[in-house]
Amino acid sequence: MTTEERLSTEDLVASRPAEEERPAEASRPGEDDRVQLFSEEEVERFRGRWQSLQTAFVDDPQETVQEADQLVAEVMQALASTFAEHKRELETQWQQGEQVATEDLRLALRRYRTFFNELLRD
Repeated sequence: MTTEERLSTEDLVASRPAEEERPAEASRPGEDDRVQLFSEEEVERFRGRWQSLQTAFVDDPQETVQEADQLVAEVMQALASTFAEHKRELETQWQQGEQVATEDLRLALRRYRTFFNELLRD
């Protein structure tokens, strides 16, 4: 990704989420009240990039902070895409006059609760 193509947290304020499908159904082991917001592969990729950023800070602090902003923006966009995709799926069913399964709605609410609680946790 070039400097001109970099996503920043500022970009997210004015942009719409990308239309990508993101898995978010699986519960974390031992955590019945939480759902995964990202696939395991995405989590590992994001964490790997974060580790690289922390290591690079000593050599180029300014660039590292810019790259950290970009990474956070990408994580936020991926998360927004997950929620947007699930919302579109539910709305499509509603618009077609279909009854949405209570289980699907329960999972959607669990995803929102997990995200909400993560944002506000101490």
